Amino acid sequence: METINVAPVTFTEGALNEIRRLMSADDFDTQKKLRVGVKGGGCSGMTYLLGFELPKEGDDHFMANGVACVMDKTHELYLLGMEIDWQDGLNSRGFTFKNPNASKTCGCGTSFAV
Repeated sequence: METINVAPVTFTEGALNEIRRLMSADDFDTQKKLRVGVKGGGCSGMTYLLGFELPKEGDDHFMANGVACVMDKTHELYLLGMEIDWQDGLNSRGFTFKNPNASKTCGCGTSFAV
């Protein structure tokens, strides 16, 4: 397990509030950490991952305002400097991603290309 001192991504207060709400569920597994990552797919080539999982060997570990996070070391290249927000409006609801490394983003904002 490697812990990095500076979080590669940031979360807005709205995103942190929603993450903490999810973590406060009675059946939340406290062994799981918030995984931030990417996978191939989506209309622009890569899709964002954000969910609770058990850490894997080779993950980087970091704290984001008191939330324990993990990220595959190879994903930092694509996500460094990204801001994650939570939208709770009538037209959009969910996590949004502002990624300075993305050369293009799809209309829904959940996939990107570098």
